[in-house]
Amino acid sequence: MDLSMVGIRLASGVVTPLIKHLFRTEGPGAGLVSDPVRLSPYAAFHEKGTLDAADLRTLADKLVAEALRTPGERRLPPGEEAGVATALAGTLYALGDITMGDVQAVRLDPVALARQLRKAAPYLGLSQDAELFYQDLLEVTCLHVLHFFTQRSTFVPSTLVEQSRLLHETVVKLDALLEQLLRRDLEDAEFERTYLADIVRTHSTLTIYGLDLDPAAARWPLDVAYISLEATTPLPRGTEDPRHGTDDPREFPGRFGAAPAEDVLTRIPRALLRGEAGSGKSTLIQWLAVSAARGGQGGRIPFILPLRTVTRHGERLPRLKDFLAAVGSPLAGEQPPGWEGRVMRAERALVLVDGLDEVPEAERARARDWLANLIGAYPGNRWLVTSRPSAVRQDWLADADFEELVLSPMNRTEVADFVERWHEAARTGHAGRDADLNARREQLLDSVRTKPDLARLATNPLLCGLICALHRERRGFLPSGRKELYTAALSMLLHRRDRERRVPLPELAEEPQLQLLQRLAYWLIRNGRTEMDQDRARALIADALPAVPAAARVLGDAPTVFQHFLERTGLLRTPTEDTVEFVHRTFQDFLGARAALDEGGLGELARHAGDDQWADVIRMAVAQGRPREREELIRVLLDQGSERSLLLALASLEYAAELSPALREEVEGQAARLVPPADITHAQLLGRLGPLVLDLLPGPRQAPTEEEAHLAVVAAGAVASDLAIPFLARYCDHPSPVVRETLAQLWRTFDSRQYFSEVIAHLDPPPDRLTVSSEAQLEALDGAAPPVIFATGELSHRALTDCLRRVRLEQLTLFDNRLLTDVEFLRGHDTLKSLSIAQCEAIRDLDGLIGLPLESAMLVVAGSLPLGAVTRSWRHLRRLTLEGSYADWSLHDLDPHVSLRSLRLARATPSLERLVHHRELRSLSLGQAPDKAGWEAIGRLQQLEHLELPAAARLDTPDAVRVPSVRDLVLTSPEPVRVPAYVDWAARHFPRANLG
Repeated sequence: MDLSMVGIRLASGVVTPLIKHLFRTEGPGAGLVSDPVRLSPYAAFHEKGTLDAADLRTLADKLVAEALRTPGERRLPPGEEAGVATALAGTLYALGDITMGDVQAVRLDPVALARQLRKAAPYLGLSQDAELFYQDLLEVTCLHVLHFFTQRSTFVPSTLVEQSRLLHETVVKLDALLEQLLRRDLEDAEFERTYLADIVRTHSTLTIYGLDLDPAAARWPLDVAYISLEATTPLPRGTEDPRHGTDDPREFPGRFGAAPAEDVLTRIPRALLRGEAGSGKSTLIQWLAVSAARGGQGGRIPFILPLRTVTRHGERLPRLKDFLAAVGSPLAGEQPPGWEGRVMRAERALVLVDGLDEVPEAERARARDWLANLIGAYPGNRWLVTSRPSAVRQDWLADADFEELVLSPMNRTEVADFVERWHEAARTGHAGRDADLNARREQLLDSVRTKPDLARLATNPLLCGLICALHRERRGFLPSGRKELYTAALSMLLHRRDRERRVPLPELAEEPQLQLLQRLAYWLIRNGRTEMDQDRARALIADALPAVPAAARVLGDAPTVFQHFLERTGLLRTPTEDTVEFVHRTFQDFLGARAALDEGGLGELARHAGDDQWADVIRMAVAQGRPREREELIRVLLDQGSERSLLLALASLEYAAELSPALREEVEGQAARLVPPADITHAQLLGRLGPLVLDLLPGPRQAPTEEEAHLAVVAAGAVASDLAIPFLARYCDHPSPVVRETLAQLWRTFDSRQYFSEVIAHLDPPPDRLTVSSEAQLEALDGAAPPVIFATGELSHRALTDCLRRVRLEQLTLFDNRLLTDVEFLRGHDTLKSLSIAQCEAIRDLDGLIGLPLESAMLVVAGSLPLGAVTRSWRHLRRLTLEGSYADWSLHDLDPHVSLRSLRLARATPSLERLVHHRELRSLSLGQAPDKAGWEAIGRLQQLEHLELPAAARLDTPDAVRVPSVRDLVLTSPEPVRVPAYVDWAARHFPRANLG
């Protein structure tokens, strides 16, 4: 301790003679001070047995006097010397009252020891200046006291014993803590195995509508039934697609355009996914949960939170520790204490929040706060929230960094795939029953292709399943509209099961059953719920039974009727042991509308026009109402005057089989003021109203701005009917690249051949890059195809081979294809100048690339593949990117006449001596720091302008390296690279570079 720090210096040569008769010297001590003064009751005072107050007062007087002789300004006012000496003596006297060993004393610093002494003699009665002088003098004295303790003969042995005891205690505590942590980790791991197995058991099957004829076919494996749909995000208005201008497939994260919905959370950490009723949102939740439980999704632990379940009684949204209990998991309460928090803090969770629209509108702000608080506490996890499109405004979760996506309708290829799988499921569950099943499947596929109204209904997985079931049930006859479809589906579900099972039960007519079921539906709608307690359902049935005597006469009391609905109809299901819900929200809305009409509730329907949970109910009421009721309801919607009510009136027109021509014209006339739509959300909502909006949307000459043109194209694309293709074709030569890019993206929504021939082939100028994600699109390509193709997804070797026989490509990207094992389909493709391959993990043979006239190549392929013969055959190569483990590849494996302009070696960096042969190299990116020879080669690249290196390269750069041509220097590092060490290094070796 530096004594000058306390403002008082006591010269040892002067002080020691004053007090040496009180103490004896005992060895060199611990060296805390030079020539120290020591107080020791074991030396000169042993005859007295204790410290004498008079002796201490004499010592204190001398110490005060010596301290005041310190050069500089006098710190103690005149006349206060005696007071300070008295206080110091009294405090030192307290040494005899403090019980501690010498090891304990030395563990204290002088300030802490002074504090202990002052507690024993707290009162001083000094002025402020005297108090400060006294405190400094006491701390200096305590420093000498501590030194005295260190020189005692017992100090070192005592210290060793004390340290050994503390070390032993620490080891014991650490062992206990490690044992506790290990036991907790084992408990967590064991529970997670059980939990994940339960997720798979609970969510790995789906109900395929129309296949619940017997227990063997009631449920079908999710792996087989799941149809991969796409999630889309619109391009920002007024901006170009940021994918343009790069050959790196890693720059296509799915944040623009379209991506498979099940891959959303591998690319976007937080997503709000919107989709219509029956579009597959809940099925996607199941798929993601089961995928994670089986080790996919980065091995994350899934938490499924269907909001209709966790808020069914109006409860508060669950805290983290209540997640399992809130969804009725049979494992609730079995998890180790705090397990959920440990999963979330380790950033291992996949949180799937399903059905935001099923929370009452008044409670959604609270739901948002609940979600924001969870994310704030555990930000590093993955989050997916689903909702119907209009439930919340656009960018509702933007502040929480959520990306907004829309679940696309099924395109024709996906509809055909669904129909194929449905009929395969029928064959599996009912072998031999339908001899003509294949013929009926082909008949249905033909109907879906040729009948626009039917094709539009089939773009929804729920409705497509019902269409398949009705087509089989009615031997090929299909209803023409939604009302007829739902009516037929209800009839099928209420009667077909028991009839085809030949169950000997009393048969109850449809109408009494519908009367009771619609009471349940209307109660749920009025209360903003999709689930209710089973006790409440029985009570509602009991209240209604007197008015429906046929049901009571045939089936019995309310509990029996309720059980009949659960077991026999297929319309109700039990998500938990004490709740009940309709098998799908669509049936609830249809039956609720029926109840509203029966009760004369048109006023109540109209009052809820602004509530998105009532929108489908209102449209179903228009579909089922009598002409007077339809007119009254649509008139009320018009009179409300809001955009929402007007859109709802417009959307209801297609449900009105009979309506006054004047009223229809009035609705369409007023709707014209909503066109062009104001933003992307309005455009998509407008398009979902169907083909009737095509007559309202502006053509390219009526849309004066790029934004209006873009929104018109988005709205027409959302129509999802081939009737929109001629309208979209009118925009093929629009000057906006955003409009033309949107047209190219919409290809997957429509018939592949028709859309290609009428739109894609006429884009002028053609798109810089055309994305192909299905074999139907590959088959549609012909000589009019643009020369640049981005091929993504499971495209087969056969389909790619057939395509490349017709299309002469200049640039090709193969991305995210798990089917391809080789690239033989590229052999001899003599026009290909640029090739990128990434996320195609199954490829094990690259020989098909030998001899291609490539100028640019990027290979990101798994495994250790021999590459030398391939790259040596590329005699025109100018740009090369390699990422992966390529067996024994080096720069020697390039044609000796090749001079690269760009080189990226993203992982292991081979020997770089041959860089000197690439004097035209302008861009170099290395995944590892170069060795000395590599640095020397880099130093000789006088045209190098862009250099990317790991930050560790700074440590081994030879002093002689100077590359003044580098303008752009990028260091890859987890820490900031603008610190002085990096800046000085960059200035020394790359004097003209901008450091990034």
